[in-house]
Amino acid sequence: MTDGVVERSRPRDRILETARDMFHKHGIKGVGVDAITEAAGTNKMTLYRHFESKDELIVECLRANAAKAGAMWDAFEAEFPGDKLAQLHAWVRKAAAMLNADGRGCDMANAAAELTEPDHPARLVIRELKEVQRQRLVTLCRDAGIGQAELLADTLSLLFEGARVSVQTVGAEGPSTQFVRMAEGLIVSFRGTAAG
Repeated sequence: MTDGVVERSRPRDRILETARDMFHKHGIKGVGVDAITEAAGTNKMTLYRHFESKDELIVECLRANAAKAGAMWDAFEAEFPGDKLAQLHAWVRKAAAMLNADGRGCDMANAAAELTEPDHPARLVIRELKEVQRQRLVTLCRDAGIGQAELLADTLSLLFEGARVSVQTVGAEGPSTQFVRMAEGLIVSFRGTAAG
């Protein structure tokens, strides 16, 4: 890559960032280590010095994505300290923004679809991240005063995942345009149920 920032970064970081970008754009199975090393301005020997295999590189890319997701939750708390309902609405807005980002969907879900081997090391990372994300949303719903926090969190998660698939299959002008309205309606409905 010719970007000045990427050129000055350490080889491991360059490889990791390049692989994350390429896996996102072209899929895990659509990108080989030769293409990654070429795009990162390095060589296979350097890649294998930092990552024992392509599978380990995939796992590290997914972990980097998980760290980015963790930062998202921290940003909600920083923007709306102590206001869990506002943080839940911020989650809806962030989810909607992610839908319109590039149409490629969730890197974790895409990786799970590509890596069909049940014992692939990345599948454990994917499962762990999805479970952490679910638990954080459940906790946020509960702390926002939602009586059926798990049900709302699961409903919002499935709505979001479905909207991501909708963007990938029919485009950003399809049913996913209703995501915010649907998600906000669900929150209102579940809050009304808790109050009643």
